[in-house]
Amino acid sequence: MSRNKDRMNWMFRSRETGRITIGQSANLEQKIFSGATLVGVLLPPSKVRTGVGVVAVLALLVWGADEIARGVNPFRRILGAVALGGLVVLAFRRSPPR
Repeated sequence: MSRNKDRMNWMFRSRETGRITIGQSANLEQKIFSGATLVGVLLPPSKVRTGVGVVAVLALLVWGADEIARGVNPFRRILGAVALGGLVVLAFRRSPPR
């Protein structure tokens, strides 16, 4: 059991505060991503919707890179890497033929 506890401490313990940190308050990039995604869902297909989608992707890109560089624990850094990995997969995914 002690070994599992050590792993949990290593993965989730904040290197800044020493507290267990899984979630945090949304930062500016997360708020921009959430707002742009919500607006994009509500808009009909158009150039404006495409622009809002670009803003959402850029905000997620900045957030993921920031988490990798400055995440408070390994879990947060992995979370940022997963977000960036998802963007890479989406970027190289082929769209279905019409």
